[in-house]
Amino acid sequence: MSYQSQVQAAAAAVNGKPGWESINAESVARMRLQNRFQSGLDIARYTAAIMRRDMAAYDADPASYTQSLGCWHGFIGQQKLISIKKHFGTTDKRYLYLSGWMIAALRSEFGPLPDQSMHEKTSVPALIEELYTFLRQADARELGGLFRDLDAARDAGDAVKAKAIENQIDNFQTHVVPIIADIDAGFGNAEATYLLAKKMIEAGACALQIENQVSDEKQCGHQDGKVTVPHEDFVAKIRAIRYAFLELGVEDGIIVARTDSLGAGLTKQIAFSREPGDIGDQYNSFLDCEEIDVGQVGNGDVVISRNGKLLRPKRLASNLFQFRAGSGEDRCVLDCINSLQNGADLLWIETEKPHIGQIAGMVNRIRDVIPNAKLVYNNSPSFNWTLNFRQQVYDAMAQAGKDVSAYDRARLMSVDYDSSELAVEADERIRTFQRDAAAQAGIFHHLITLPTYHTAALSTDNLAKEYFGDAGMLGYVKNVQRAEIRQGIACVKHQNMSGSDIGDDHKEYFAGEAALKAGGAHNTMNQFAA
Repeated sequence: MSYQSQVQAAAAAVNGKPGWESINAESVARMRLQNRFQSGLDIARYTAAIMRRDMAAYDADPASYTQSLGCWHGFIGQQKLISIKKHFGTTDKRYLYLSGWMIAALRSEFGPLPDQSMHEKTSVPALIEELYTFLRQADARELGGLFRDLDAARDAGDAVKAKAIENQIDNFQTHVVPIIADIDAGFGNAEATYLLAKKMIEAGACALQIENQVSDEKQCGHQDGKVTVPHEDFVAKIRAIRYAFLELGVEDGIIVARTDSLGAGLTKQIAFSREPGDIGDQYNSFLDCEEIDVGQVGNGDVVISRNGKLLRPKRLASNLFQFRAGSGEDRCVLDCINSLQNGADLLWIETEKPHIGQIAGMVNRIRDVIPNAKLVYNNSPSFNWTLNFRQQVYDAMAQAGKDVSAYDRARLMSVDYDSSELAVEADERIRTFQRDAAAQAGIFHHLITLPTYHTAALSTDNLAKEYFGDAGMLGYVKNVQRAEIRQGIACVKHQNMSGSDIGDDHKEYFAGEAALKAGGAHNTMNQFAA
């Protein structure tokens, strides 16, 4: 609906109502435009449709991959989207990622926690709601600026400029984008997963990522000690999430099924099997077992019968059972196929390094069964990208017969190699990793889980070093404020960013000429007008 149509609709709602003579229909239309999304469910339905379109576009052309950065605060997410619109003119194919790791480390009332699902489960939907509150405020702020420009053009009698601004309003692109939200291992059984999923969807999440670890043994995907669950247990949680989406009317909701099997060598349960070759039997086939006879069964032993043989799975003192070494990739492939066959939409394979060949090897096997299988992939800060890619280039050079005697493979991270041919090639591979992996390894969505955790730490360290050192106030002015001004960072006008101008508009709507507005001649933010 065009801007003028919005104004007319508001006028129809306002005009003729006794006592409403002072209500301005155009102001009502503006407030409605600034508050396009009335609920989290509105957002979830809108963003789910975006993701479905993007998934179809990727299936048609792998160059159409999508990206996101993990954000641990609404303000961080807001600034990311404002920056994207500023630099690229569109938010297309750019999402937000909500990291359970960052919630545990930064948003728990217990204080910083490891990524083990010990934080309050309600903090997850609370952050989704917070992110969308800040994104909606970014809409209101940008539209408010356009409304002010429209009024100024009208006051100047410039009808052409006024019409151009109306066209900008009509074609305004919201900052509201899809969030892929981490539900960890579901925070309990399938019922607990369903209840939390509902809260996350009601807050606005259109895509939920769930992993196949044991909920009460959950570990970060890049740490040791991970324990997986049998497929039927995991599928029950996938179903629980689907029921939550459908109950709330988000029929396009997306489920991302994550497998940690590549790095998880343990299971808490032996899967139930009805017949040879079923999914439970396949899960159990990876157990590290020793063949025994009946006389060797000891007190409390658990045994499996397979193909007429009696097998005793290796059990640790922790009561966990061990998988065969080297079976991780086969288990990953089986996990992924089974998840997609039981309602998941996208896959996530947590790997120990960013190696396109390794990822593609698994994806190609999955696609032999499910041709349109595609991944969400964690471009993790837990990887040492510099060292990994320098080692990959070193190995490729050695395999090609090139002289690598000038390099020590064990210390390729050294600054001594930064300008070398090897390092330049490694950096180029890092630069094109997302594009190449999207084309070769079925990766639809690339994300970095914890980038803003690291950028906040780095920028704070740099400021503290300068401000508390000899630079003093210059450490802030030169490296922060002056850079903000010259790079056009919107937050240099922090009062505007916090909503001061929106508040002034409302004051004028509500009180007219009696409004006491903050944005007068003595507002120090006017120093940044130039």
